[in-house]
Amino acid sequence: MSKISFFHQKSKAGITQSAGRIIAILLSMLLLLTVISCRRQDSPGARSASDRSLSILVYITGVTAGSPTYELMAAGAEEFAAAHRNVTLRIYEAGFNQAEWEEQLMSLVASGDYDVVLGSNPSLPEICENVGRNFPDQKFLIVDAFYEGNPQISTWLYNQYEQSLFLGYLAGLVTVSNMPHANAQKRIGFIAAQEYPLLTRHIVPGFLDGARHADPDIELDFRVIGNWFDATRAADLTSGMINAGVDVFTSIAGGAAQGLVRTINEHAFFGRPSAYALFFNSNEYSQAPGLIIGCGSMEQKMLAKEILADFIAGNIPFGSSGTVGVQDGYLNFIFDDPGFRDHLPADIQERFAVFMDDLRAGRIEYTVPPL
Repeated sequence: MSKISFFHQKSKAGITQSAGRIIAILLSMLLLLTVISCRRQDSPGARSASDRSLSILVYITGVTAGSPTYELMAAGAEEFAAAHRNVTLRIYEAGFNQAEWEEQLMSLVASGDYDVVLGSNPSLPEICENVGRNFPDQKFLIVDAFYEGNPQISTWLYNQYEQSLFLGYLAGLVTVSNMPHANAQKRIGFIAAQEYPLLTRHIVPGFLDGARHADPDIELDFRVIGNWFDATRAADLTSGMINAGVDVFTSIAGGAAQGLVRTINEHAFFGRPSAYALFFNSNEYSQAPGLIIGCGSMEQKMLAKEILADFIAGNIPFGSSGTVGVQDGYLNFIFDDPGFRDHLPADIQERFAVFMDDLRAGRIEYTVPPL
């Protein structure tokens, strides 16, 4: 009896020990699976975009203040960084000496502190390509530029021929009008800081083509300052062009464009022949009420945020270039401002609104010249 009892107790103990080993094995497997799962969730490919770390360098080729393009890009990057807890941001102003832009960017990239460089300048892709040869893992995102074929660079180009087309059309309507500062010469003016391919092949031709939609006999007076900051030179050019019969201006000149604004204000104030002005990318109506009669808008802030979101999600097609324009909602005109509503005749406002509607709907035929 005792033998049987002993055997029974021993069997129960063996079963208990076996069950314990099985439970231990199962717990170990569960722990291992948990660790693997955590590691997978913590990997860059599995984490949500908002949780991934990213270091951004916003490289300003110039200075931010006074340049709507740079102000909007910087604001977009700042808003993106504020919305993502693991994103760090540095905004660096390279100044106006273009000979130093590549050297400064080279030094910044050499630090290894930045996952991506964000910039906005048509000349920046070539600089980034030169820098990238020394740092093959560095990525560059560039707006307001066109460049293809480099696996480190992705660019986005605004259809500024299209933007120039609608601003030029408004300039054409004004120069052939009976508005107080319009004359009979059908002559519009364009003051640029410097010449570069996008300006000379898209922007300037688009402005003249748009004006000639209003009247085919309109002529364009095009002048170059030589830099982005000399407002005095811009003022001298403006005075000379007014004397030559220009009655509507536009300008892409950065801070130097203040010379244009100051001159048309002064001429009007002292009762001398003056002129009207249109601006591309920001609301400048209040700078010269009644004289600045049209302002375009560029959704640079929105585009910057979208690009950075795509980068952190791994959705950037490097080596390619995209184009955005009026139909995409990235280029527009500021209608809802007293500077436009209160100072342009109703018939000009109506004709311009129809033109914009037709442009958005694809009813305006045009051919963008090659870059």
